[in-house]
Parts: sequence; C-alpha cells; structure tokens
Amino acid sequence: MKNLDETIVRGATSSTKTKTEQFYDDVITGLRSEQKHLSSKYFYDANGDKLFQDLMNCEEYYPTNCELEIFSEKTAELCQAIIGNGDAFDLIELGAGDATKSTYLLQYLLEQQADFTYLPIDISENVISYLNVTLPVTLPGLQITGLNGEYFDMLEKAASLSNKRKVVLFLGSNIGNLPVSDAEDFCRELGNHLSTGDMLLIGFDLKKNPKTVLAAYNDKGGITKRFNLNLLERINRELNADFDVSKFDHYPIYDPESGACKSYLVSLADQQVKINSTGIIHFLKDECIFMEISQKFTVAQTDHMANKAGFKPIHRFFDSKKWFIDVIWLAE
Repeated sequence: MKNLDETIVRGATSSTKTKTEQFYDDVITGLRSEQKHLSSKYFYDANGDKLFQDLMNCEEYYPTNCELEIFSEKTAELCQAIIGNGDAFDLIELGAGDATKSTYLLQYLLEQQADFTYLPIDISENVISYLNVTLPVTLPGLQITGLNGEYFDMLEKAASLSNKRKVVLFLGSNIGNLPVSDAEDFCRELGNHLSTGDMLLIGFDLKKNPKTVLAAYNDKGGITKRFNLNLLERINRELNADFDVSKFDHYPIYDPESGACKSYLVSLADQQVKINSTGIIHFLKDECIFMEISQKFTVAQTDHMANKAGFKPIHRFFDSKKWFIDVIWLAE
C-alpha cells in the first residue's frame, strides 16, 4: 500500500489546519479507504509513548537492545565518524523518543568538547517537553533546542537556525515504518534537505529468523496489542469517537521473502463507529485496519537505498548478533 505515511514522507502539513483537524482528516480518510488504514505516526500520545517504552523493554522485542549495544559499546567509533574534521555541527535526531541511545553520543561528544548543538525532533509534544527539561540537567553543558512537528518542516526550521554542518540521526529502524518504495522516497527527500558533506546516521533492522521477527510484534504480554488498540482509544479521547476496543483484535504477519512485518486490527463483529458525531465508519466482521509496517532489510538493500537517495555509505556498525545495523551515509 502506498503513501500510508504521506505527511511523514513528504513533510507536508497544512498551515490552515489545527493538529486535531489534521488528525480527524487523516483518520476519516484512512478508515474510508478501500483498505482501511491508520497512520502509525498517531500511535505516540502520552499513553502511546509509555506503552512503546514498555514494548522496548519486553523480552521478545530485540531491536532496541541490539541498537543500544551498538551505541553503548561503539560510542567512540560512532562519535569520531560524526566529528569528522572537528568543525561545528548540529546533531539533529528525527523521532527522538526518550533519547536513550543518542545520550551515549551526547555524553561522549560533551567529554570530547565537540562544538555541536542537539536538535531533537518529534511529533509528540510530550517527548519534546521531556527532553527540553531533563537533558540539560542530566547532561550539563548540553546546548539543546527541541523541535515539535513533522520531520521535514522541522528540518527546514533547523536549517534556518544555523548554517552549521548537519548530522541527522534516524534510529530504531524507524525507516522500516514505511514500505520500501516510500522509504526510498523518504531518504531521497531527506537528502534534498541536506547539503554536500552533511551526514545521516540511520538504523536498519536486518532480516533474520522469521520466528524471532514475528515474536517481537506479538509478545506474550500483549503490549503490542495494547499499543495498537491505544490508537483507537486516542481517537475516542481526542475526536469524540465511540470505538469499543474489545471488539477488535491485534494480528501481525511476517513475510520473510519481502521482509515486511505488518500489524492489523481485526473487527470481531459487524459494527459501526461514530467519530466526532459526523463521521460514521462501518466495519464488517473480520475486516482489517492496516496499522503499521516494520520492514526488515539486507545490508545490500541499505547500500542500494543510499545510492538511490544521493548518499554514499561510509561506515557500518553491527551488533554482536548481526541482527541490526547502524550506517553512516555522506550526502553528496
């Protein structure tokens, strides 16, 4: 399915709409499509942020620990590659979350007295407020400017704040939340927002045993299920809808050939849902809402994506199991 996260891929927002109005429009459009879908960017309200933290800490969800191993054990190598010739730079993180992994870089860069400013970008106001308050306390001397909004809008804002070299972090295999063709479009658009010599540090979840992958998105504790259902509850809270979440179940699938791991919510009954008193959505029993894709890659695919987007791969960092890779691409 194309362009499920079109506003993320193209960085497009409407200046005439409030966030609530845009949320409503995206929900109505998605649920009235032939294949019902919801944008995964709306998972992250305050409750969604907490559930995702719980998910990252559960036994089956390996990507966080794999990338955390890279950042905690290869901090110096990562930072030396980022520092380059020692010129000043802006360290920009897309989808910063709680900045657990990037904190390893921030601490080391401060110790090396690197000349940089940290600009975390996140669509969650809750996340940016948290980072703006806590990081200057936990990392004395850190220069931070948190930016709340869509990725490309905020990259343009970051460019307007300074003309320093840009080093962009896009971690956690967030690129895998887009179908491959859209991920390529995203990287190409990202390259359009950077200048020659800028860098992108990007994480990819690699293909591995299909049972390992599927278990990560179907954990025994049901956290992934609650994470998906929370989006329906958010629609109830913020858009005055009447979803009965007990009438939906969570269903993940993984195709090891394509590397696509997809999550759906399945309607357990014929039902209708009212959204904001004007939007009526009908569901048939067993009808699915497509919620999210978590794409897995080969190393060769990551190189191909870099070249198509106008980048040159210059460094690779693996975890010990070689389940995950962080790569540094140079904008050409």
